[in-house]
Amino acid sequence: MSDLHEERVLEEVRDEFGLIRVLEVGDYRFLEFGEAIEQSCTYTRDPSWLEYDYTRAMLIGALCHAAPESALFLGLGAGNLTQACLRFLPLEDVEAIELRPEVPRLAMQYLGLADDPRLYIRIGDALELLASAESADLIFVDLYTDTGPAAGHLAWRFLENCQKRLNPGGWLIINQWGTDDGRPLGAALLRGLYHRHYWEIPVKEGNVILLVPAGLEQPLELDALTARAEALKGQLGYSLQSLLDVLRPAS
Repeated sequence: MSDLHEERVLEEVRDEFGLIRVLEVGDYRFLEFGEAIEQSCTYTRDPSWLEYDYTRAMLIGALCHAAPESALFLGLGAGNLTQACLRFLPLEDVEAIELRPEVPRLAMQYLGLADDPRLYIRIGDALELLASAESADLIFVDLYTDTGPAAGHLAWRFLENCQKRLNPGGWLIINQWGTDDGRPLGAALLRGLYHRHYWEIPVKEGNVILLVPAGLEQPLELDALTARAEALKGQLGYSLQSLLDVLRPAS
């Protein structure tokens, strides 16, 4: 009788950037880069389920907008967050830019990413393709390799242009690497770039999720955000309150 939690390799491919693997353990499938560097986790019974706090915190960032119609994902991975946003938000137009062409294929073949007519995927470097992307109500930055965050996470001009690509009232959500003191990587750069006008959610995976509004006059309306999160709890199957409880102004 086989072990229900035995690890199985479903596919392993190499591209110009290195190794990509899809693993299965019970009801979960994992996308890995390099030597066992986990990028994404999918619950196969519900691909829109967000297993990790960092993806749930990024969803909170999306809920800062009362009614987003468009979203841009810089970095796709397994597409769990994209799936969740397509399912739970009133989105009409979603673009994703992914560096590695095998990633969207694997996400669709093994990780439950649906071929949704609202979703358009482009292959290439987000730092180069951002200029040709449509402006959006929500922009997500989640650019990681098997060695950590990609250069864009500390690139002033790129991060500045991400904010400029937002529609009025929009939100930029960045999955930023966390440092040992609990601050986001490049905290001084971020404070200068965004004039300290953003919010942070530290998560147990060690990252810090940044919620950056389109403009300095744009507030984070915590009561409305909390109400939207509470209203969604039944559909999500989990509460976002513990993450809202640690939401803080820029540190």
